[in-house]
Amino acid sequence: QVQLVESGGGLVQPGGSLRLSCAASGSIFSIDVMGWYRQPPGKQRELVATITTVGRTNYRDSVKGRFTISRDNGKNTVFLQLDSLEPEDTAVYYCWVLSTTLVNYWGQGTQVTVSS
Repeated sequence: QVQLVESGGGLVQPGGSLRLSCAASGSIFSIDVMGWYRQPPGKQRELVATITTVGRTNYRDSVKGRFTISRDNGKNTVFLQLDSLEPEDTAVYYCWVLSTTLVNYWGQGTQVTVSS
């Protein structure tokens, strides 16, 4: 089992920045890909960004150039830097981990609200 604890959400004005963090504990030796999903109000959960153990990244088109995912393998932590935020980025952001045995793990979610 892998436990994920997120932090860093909040309210920010358009054009502002936030940094999300997610710390993993438990069966950390089984962690493979780490990433972030989000669920906007009234919509389905969607992929935001992923990062492999060797640092290969993948982003949804709407956040490319504005969001940056990174990870610290030594601390079993994944980060998401959100810059140039737009109202459309408002959502609950979920940390996600895929284990080497292809099990999905999810954090509890953190709210990001972009509003003036």
